[in-house]
Amino acid sequence: MFQDQPLVVGGHSFTSRLFVGTGKYASNEETIAALEASGTEVVTVALRRVDLKREQGPNLLDALGDRWTLLPNTAGCFTADDAVRTLRLSRELGIADLVKLEVLADPQTLLPDVEQTLAALKTLVAEDFTVLVYTNDDPVTARKLEEAGAAAVMPLGSAIGTGLGILNPINIELIVAQASVPVIVDAGVGTASDVAVAMELGVDGVLLNTGIAKAQDPVRMAVAMREACSAGRHAFLAGRMPKGKPTPSSPTTGVITGAPAGQGA
Repeated sequence: MFQDQPLVVGGHSFTSRLFVGTGKYASNEETIAALEASGTEVVTVALRRVDLKREQGPNLLDALGDRWTLLPNTAGCFTADDAVRTLRLSRELGIADLVKLEVLADPQTLLPDVEQTLAALKTLVAEDFTVLVYTNDDPVTARKLEEAGAAAVMPLGSAIGTGLGILNPINIELIVAQASVPVIVDAGVGTASDVAVAMELGVDGVLLNTGIAKAQDPVRMAVAMREACSAGRHAFLAGRMPKGKPTPSSPTTGVITGAPAGQGA
């Protein structure tokens, strides 16, 4: 009944606005089941955590096959050089040039290093990568990343793995208002309502991992995240009612009072 435009990132087009990670699941089988239940079309893979040499047999990439668009990421990288080297490896492996860049500043909080992220982004853009960039929720930083060639900016909702949800909704709205590339909330999503809130703010998509992988029932949570993403998107496109003072839900003018039984409105 209600048709939406596809999400376009670089030269790629997707109908699902939910991007899902592959870490922290109990098994490859659980990973696949959750991904299928989420309805995602884009799956993130931390290359530094994959046994690329297959020394222990088939790896996660083998399990994923070609059912999803792979989004290799630089999770665990703390310098621009390390991040660039990791993504060059993804290209050598024949994985698509659609990549997620994250350069971390601190191993405890996993917050981004803005200077190193910008440096890595400029190198990757010059080498024709299509780069989605993990960043903080600062509108100024988001603007600089877009100006440097990011195909999408990915502000955190809250710190990676915390499940605290969207801590600074006003900042996210400011980023959305100024951006001419997709804005995808990345990190901090703990449950379905967090996804709905993010989408209602007008972002183009949500990327999450731990919120599904560490749920008591990951597959069922994946379904919840999928439905929340759709509901939040519909709510944003519908346009919510204005917030304000309490008002009667029924009209208070033109009502006949004191009419005999059986008469009146």
